[in-house]
Amino acid sequence: MNKMMPWFRILFLGLISLLGFNNDIFAQNTLVSPQDFTAFDTPNDAGGSVSLTWRVVPENNKPEVPYLILAATAPDGPWFEQTTLVNLKSDYPQYFGLSASNKLWSYCEITDFKQSLTDDNPKPITATTYFKLAVTDGSKTLGFSSVVSAMHQGNWFDASKINILIFVVIFSFVIMFFISLARKNPDLFIRRIPGLDAIEEAIGRATEMGKPILYLNGLDGMGSLSTIAATSILGKVARKVANYDSQIKVPCRDPIVMSVCQEVVREAYLEAGRPDAYNQDNIFFITDDQFAYAAAVDGLMVRHKPAANLYMGYYYAESLLLAETGAAIGAIQIAGTDSITQLPFFITTCDYTLMGEELYAASAYLSREPLQTGSLKGQDFTKGLIILILILGSLASTAGITFLVNLFKTF
Repeated sequence: MNKMMPWFRILFLGLISLLGFNNDIFAQNTLVSPQDFTAFDTPNDAGGSVSLTWRVVPENNKPEVPYLILAATAPDGPWFEQTTLVNLKSDYPQYFGLSASNKLWSYCEITDFKQSLTDDNPKPITATTYFKLAVTDGSKTLGFSSVVSAMHQGNWFDASKINILIFVVIFSFVIMFFISLARKNPDLFIRRIPGLDAIEEAIGRATEMGKPILYLNGLDGMGSLSTIAATSILGKVARKVANYDSQIKVPCRDPIVMSVCQEVVREAYLEAGRPDAYNQDNIFFITDDQFAYAAAVDGLMVRHKPAANLYMGYYYAESLLLAETGAAIGAIQIAGTDSITQLPFFITTCDYTLMGEELYAASAYLSREPLQTGSLKGQDFTKGLIILILILGSLASTAGITFLVNLFKTF
């Protein structure tokens, strides 16, 4: 019986461990001290933090096995606990890139020096700080790493954004190339936009009928891209109006937009050689209230019955009120907006509608100025290139090649 006792005890202890009653005993035997522990200044930041990395050890990478980071202002201590970490991975591509080897490392960023885990007023790291890493079983420390040190500093260049820099440089060269090409050949091909072709017809019809053209810039201020595009188109329209010796009315919701429109129309009449025909009172401010503005413009339509209504810019719920009134008086209506919620109303009630980026292309389409035409062609070429890269990237990702996809990632 005595000879069988050691085998019985081994079998009994094994059974208990399998049932989970003695995990602590075996955990002590399987834990491994932290490996390749390093500290360094956090890259690509403005300063104020240091980073710690160490190699992932499968034996330690368990929920019941936390890591403990200790810090000191001198290599021999005293040491203060900073934080307790569990199951960390190096998921910071802005620091380590997108390499598959990142999963082999754990990472932690330290910004403050704490004198205890419950320190409510930690001090910012301002000098060289020393660190060491311990692995614990939740109750006591089982292994320490070597002591490492680091000091933070600000970085002048964020290397994680270098892909953006590359794209900006390429995009700039493409734009400049097409501007140079447009100066040599102003008749570069631009896709035909029927709504813009109809503007001259609408102005001619209004001239024949002896009625004015009503031009609206939308309801946003000059800080809106769609308003800037609308005022640019206004200059081209006003020049045609001046050539036809017709009349244009521009009611405005914003006083700054009104001032800009007055200067744009004045310049258009001057370029057309008709400065005496310019009437500043035709570009006027109504009110900044949305529906009061819509009511006033509707009344203007009913009284003056313009032969052509042009709605350019950004619009809100008043779009249908304006366009329905214009349709009721029998005016030719041409709209252009990048407000996707209002496009259905303009498409329904107007004769022609410029959708989305057609509004931004309109100025180059009408003027054929090399600067605008070249910029438009360069943008279209770049969009086509990006679409091609996205298609190739999708096919490459399907095959397990992630380079093209990672090229467009920013962190």
